[in-house]
Amino acid sequence: MAFSIDRDRLIKELEDLGRFNRTPEEGVTRFSFSPEDGMAREYLLSIFASMGLKVSVDGAGNMRARLEGSDPDAPAVLSGSHIDTVLHGGCYDGTVGTLGALEAVRAIAESDLPHRHPIEVIVFSEEEGSNFGSTLSGSKALVGKYSLEDMENLKDPEGKSMAEMARDAGYEPETMADFLLRPGDIRAMVELHVEQSVVLESMGVPVGIVEAVAGIRVVEIRMKGTANHAGATPMTLRRDPLVAAAHIMAQIETLARGSGTGTTVATVGKIACFPNVSNIIPGEIRFTVEIRDVKAAGIQSVLDGISALAPAIAASRDISLEIIHVSDSDPVQLDGDIASLSEECAAKRDIPCVRMNSGAVHDACMLAPIVATGMLLSRAGGQKPRAGGIQRP
Repeated sequence: MAFSIDRDRLIKELEDLGRFNRTPEEGVTRFSFSPEDGMAREYLLSIFASMGLKVSVDGAGNMRARLEGSDPDAPAVLSGSHIDTVLHGGCYDGTVGTLGALEAVRAIAESDLPHRHPIEVIVFSEEEGSNFGSTLSGSKALVGKYSLEDMENLKDPEGKSMAEMARDAGYEPETMADFLLRPGDIRAMVELHVEQSVVLESMGVPVGIVEAVAGIRVVEIRMKGTANHAGATPMTLRRDPLVAAAHIMAQIETLARGSGTGTTVATVGKIACFPNVSNIIPGEIRFTVEIRDVKAAGIQSVLDGISALAPAIAASRDISLEIIHVSDSDPVQLDGDIASLSEECAAKRDIPCVRMNSGAVHDACMLAPIVATGMLLSRAGGQKPRAGGIQRP
């Protein structure tokens, strides 16, 4: 039995959700646990209620809306994403997956399409990490990677914890243990997300079927020399850490390209210079290197390269060096059967698609180790946001 989604309804709901926004005309800003997030959730709850879906919300704010199947005891199939944003984010980031899942479930219900397994729309909390600097916090709590203690320790720049914010928003973080997702609870999970780059656009393909999600390693490199007068200090007597850092930064691209996997990327994205004055030779430089790859060997290759070249460059200029581990996550392989099934479905509907990897992390990464998980990316390039938002990679 075939069924179709209501495209106009989906677009309208994307527009409606985009209006719950702290920064109109400057992208979409809707942090988890904020008033805007609360209003967006009330909007979704009204739709869930109109559809007769059973809704549950856990202690971290993850929300699930359930359409029963013919066998209510069968494990459910999940689909969804998030609705929180970064500062001045895009109006489709997360919401396409959330409302896309909702529209699919509604189309199934309206078509009376037989299905044995219950189907749930899931709205993950705090995916972006905008409040606490920790991405995927909601899904981490859902699978037990974040405990109540972790939620108490995660704090925003003002010192307010995730647990406190969740309580203020009406959730009960103390009950999180009652909602943990365990192997066998769920049959499968599929997340739809806009592609946060231009790969699909460059290929002219609307849909990407994700096979793996990149792991990430972030290190901070700190280099200290001697701050001195920029005019009175001869070039031969300088201990300039910025020049040494520049030599290291210039090699990062080469290390990534030469990793051997063909899928490694590395970025110097944050630089701090002290004292950061035009007429003073810097005394200290700090910069981050973020390395991503779907293969752990690629990440390790770049790290090994940095460990080899950075000390040599620092020593040649009498600069002290410290390489500090900041964070890491492992590459995630998604379910091959779901990827093949997605490809078959696309072919039946004459939708061009391509197998690809995701360099961006998503909530699906947290569920993949315990449940069969798939992911689809939709082309974002060339789309004009309808709710005043701007796309952010």
